[in-house]
Amino acid sequence: MRTILKTNTLRSLLAIGSMALAGLGVAAENPHDPYENFNRTMYTVNKTLDTYVTRPVAQAYDASVPLPAKAGVGNFFGNLGEAWVGANSLMQGKPGDAGDSLARMLVNSTVGIFGLFDVASELGIERHNEDLGQTFAIWGAKESNYVFLPLIGPRTVRDTAGWAIEFFTDPLMGIKNYHTRYGAVALRFVDLRAGLLPADKIVEEAAIDEYAYVRDAYLQRRQNLIYDGRPPRFDD
Repeated sequence: MRTILKTNTLRSLLAIGSMALAGLGVAAENPHDPYENFNRTMYTVNKTLDTYVTRPVAQAYDASVPLPAKAGVGNFFGNLGEAWVGANSLMQGKPGDAGDSLARMLVNSTVGIFGLFDVASELGIERHNEDLGQTFAIWGAKESNYVFLPLIGPRTVRDTAGWAIEFFTDPLMGIKNYHTRYGAVALRFVDLRAGLLPADKIVEEAAIDEYAYVRDAYLQRRQNLIYDGRPPRFDD
């Protein structure tokens, strides 16, 4: 189930990025990217870090860890995030979705052995994708400018604020032992990066301008998430 979700997300990003750049010989300017010079520099820094550090570690992890173990790692960290997903659903006025997230967390934390097994999906309990950035948007926070930061990746100012709050209130940050805490944070990061390995070659080959491809795909996907797959039409 986790693999299917990642594949679907990857396909959505690639499709959106392709549409955004279709027919363009060069990347069009984006009004939501006034910091483009800074962002492009940070993108280059991040790509260098990824080429020599992050990607090799993710590749080693992907090659050496058995698939069931990787699935268990992803399920465990995904289960930790269900509390925030449910809270954001509730804050967005979606009590049914919040109930799904609570049910997923309870089922997977017990029957699924601390979230290592995604029993909830097998039972048909839907997984949702909500975060504070989306909640701020629903509450009326204006669409903000795009930023790209090394390791953190693509965000908007609004999404970065939401991400920071969620990161520092993450259950992992409550672990008292320093090495255990940041070891768990690093493992989650490596697991997420390993899940994106299939996208690397596709993006490099498909995009005329990698930076613009990632930016436009991110912004359009966020718009889609905020409106639950039914974004309004805007004039070009």
